[in-house]
Amino acid sequence: MNIFQTRLPGCLVIEPDVHADARGFFYEAWNAARFAAHGLPAQFVQHNVSRSQRGVLRGLHYQWPGNPQGKLVCVLEGEVYDVAVDLRQDSPTFGQHVAAILSAGNRRQFWIPEGFAHGFLVLSETALVSYLCTAPYDRASDCALRWNDARLAIDWPLAQVQLSDKDANAPFLDAIPPECLPRCLP
Repeated sequence: MNIFQTRLPGCLVIEPDVHADARGFFYEAWNAARFAAHGLPAQFVQHNVSRSQRGVLRGLHYQWPGNPQGKLVCVLEGEVYDVAVDLRQDSPTFGQHVAAILSAGNRRQFWIPEGFAHGFLVLSETALVSYLCTAPYDRASDCALRWNDARLAIDWPLAQVQLSDKDANAPFLDAIPPECLPRCLP
């Protein structure tokens, strides 16, 4: 597998080794020993799958203070614009984001560490997104950040998006109290 560091330390794009022939293809999406050798989590506790139509934007979500989640994201069908935002208030890259195009065709994975918000926008007619999480969902710690916060300067590739009420009404970064933002983990 090839691992590419993004401009945000800890956020990685992973390209698995794909074995293809006339019958189709095979690749190893996750292997505890191989991932651990690269400093990635060797254990996940929850696997989420979502299907969405073109223009659906899910996010930006994070969990704090309890059960911060790291996420390994991939697309099984379709294509998405996947975004991570560094919310660790003591990080030199606080408030910065990085994005990756994930698709069934490129088979890339995006590792988003704990302390980052995550969201994606569906670019294809539909998309089936899979993400492995390092901590279980915790309703009491469920938080969101406004997807179109000017401070984040995310250049979403579609002008028209569909949002949940939660995402449409999420707070802007400057309105989130410091105690509701993650810190760098030791």
